[in-house]
Amino acid sequence: MNFRNTCRACRSLFRIRMAEGLQYRVSAISGTMVGVFWALIECVLFTVFYTYSENGSWNNNGLSLPQAISYVWLAQGLFVLQSMNIDSEIMGKINNGDVGIELCRPMNLYTHWFVKSSAGKLGTSWMRGLSTVLIGLLMPAGYALGGPASLPALFCFLLSVVMAFVLCSSFAMLVTAIRLNITWGDGPTYMLLLVSGVLSGTYLPLRLWPESMQTFLYLQPFGGFADIPLQLYIGSVAPAAALPGIGLQLLWSLIFIAAGRFIMQRRLHSIIVQGG
Repeated sequence: MNFRNTCRACRSLFRIRMAEGLQYRVSAISGTMVGVFWALIECVLFTVFYTYSENGSWNNNGLSLPQAISYVWLAQGLFVLQSMNIDSEIMGKINNGDVGIELCRPMNLYTHWFVKSSAGKLGTSWMRGLSTVLIGLLMPAGYALGGPASLPALFCFLLSVVMAFVLCSSFAMLVTAIRLNITWGDGPTYMLLLVSGVLSGTYLPLRLWPESMQTFLYLQPFGGFADIPLQLYIGSVAPAAALPGIGLQLLWSLIFIAAGRFIMQRRLHSIIVQGG
């Protein structure tokens, strides 16, 4: 299949999978309720820590309380981009041997699964993420999501969110490639996904981690899932410094895609499909 036909097939596949995802509106509503509940708990905890910390130590970490609360709401909105497990349809094909059928398609398997898992991730996610952010904006003062630091900050944030989606999708496909042709369980893949979530800043803003770890936290790939775009929005990273952060997201995306393609190619050379 040539490049033009591949792009056309990818576009059709993406549209079909998105339409499938839009059928699960109840799932999006329940996910929004969980996200709002979790965000409120974090807002209350941060308010207590910032207000009653000894000598106001929590106010000297480079993140003010309003910035921390905005970070929490947006983190819940972007959480939907991250993978907590391998795409269920792809996982089913790996487990029941339908990979053999997938290999008969006139399309590269990695490209096929990349488009399918990305569209599946985006299907209901945008509804859940957007509704969580809107609810955050409507919260009472002190617990509400604030506006962007500036107009350039908002533009850099949106650009970084797009790159975060590509980065999350490429990492999900790397984990899928690792899981392919493995028969000893899903434990390591779930551990990889859990570590990526912790280091993304979704559970605790990376600015609140020890100062000695800040360089590592900036350079590691998972900060691009959420921390880089969120810091651009709240203004703890200036728009003038956005380019290195977004470039880092692009670099890690390319590395994950190259590694995923390589591992999948190696696994397919030795894959054994049983059944019939």
